[in-house]
Amino acid sequence: MLLTIFLAIVFCAAITLMLLSAVAFIQKKEFFSSAPKEAQEVIQPRNEELFYGARVIGWTLMGFSILMILGAGVIAIWDGFRSGFTFWQFFLRFVLIFTIYKIYDMVCFDYFLLMKFRFFQYYFPEVERVYPLKKYGFNIKSQLLKLFVIFPAASALAAWICTLLQ
Repeated sequence: MLLTIFLAIVFCAAITLMLLSAVAFIQKKEFFSSAPKEAQEVIQPRNEELFYGARVIGWTLMGFSILMILGAGVIAIWDGFRSGFTFWQFFLRFVLIFTIYKIYDMVCFDYFLLMKFRFFQYYFPEVERVYPLKKYGFNIKSQLLKLFVIFPAASALAAWICTLLQ
């Protein structure tokens, strides 16, 4: 259980690093497909780097965050194999990691970074007029769909595959 909590924290840190690298350093419009449609429409492509080497730093951080996510997954599965996990133990591990991440996403990213500290608006000021119209929870349907349907289904599929491979 302690390892599962640790892996969830690593997963959250990796996603945070990925967000930071995409928004602050790489600044490619394609990375913002999860933003509201109104925001996607007004985002201007950034052809110039924020500073010399920003995109190299961003891609390096992005690669590191992907390695962290893959590493967390490998450790979660390897430890489950080593410990002789059943389907339900694998399922619980995966669904806990995803649930902790989704709660972290809704609180830290949506509330603090987007609404309170306006992190995204700092790097993309053209979306300033879109987000005042939004209140916290503007994307609650998609968040709850992920939390209660998509992540449990993905966890069940991953747990089933792990038990088949065991």
